[in-house]
Amino acid sequence: MNKIPIGLKRVATLCILRHKDKFLLLKRLKEPNKDNFTPVGGKLDPFESPLKSAIRETFEETGIKVETMKYCGILTETSPTEYNWTGYVYIADIDFVEPPNCNEGTLMWINFDDLLNVPTPKTDWYIYKYILDNKTFAFNAEYDDDLNILSMTEEIENKVII
Repeated sequence: MNKIPIGLKRVATLCILRHKDKFLLLKRLKEPNKDNFTPVGGKLDPFESPLKSAIRETFEETGIKVETMKYCGILTETSPTEYNWTGYVYIADIDFVEPPNCNEGTLMWINFDDLLNVPTPKTDWYIYKYILDNKTFAFNAEYDDDLNILSMTEEIENKVII
């Protein structure tokens, strides 16, 4: 297997599933973000568009079939380690379902108001806030060697977040 050179960005999708003010999030079993609540998602396959990846990843991880998803924005994460990602963020409004089984971790419905009380990556709360405010975003997060966030900007509004 070819090893990805350190610093090279990997491309993924983050697939946010929402029912009213609740998000169906995954408590991850493995790194990155082990034991954190994150959207479902994953790496793009060769020759796959971000939207097709989001629809596929949603189905693979939840069994939920969505026909389309709305593009919300992009999250670029940069570190001096192997953790370097470009993530296309999509959302789908879905009917309430009992959280299905997932081999990536445990799926749970989390109210927006409770997101600050559960472990999530520092970037994600801002993603949910922008989505609830119906604002498109282009976040750029930079980390240190230990993956502590050093800074985060939103480039459409030219705004420092962290």
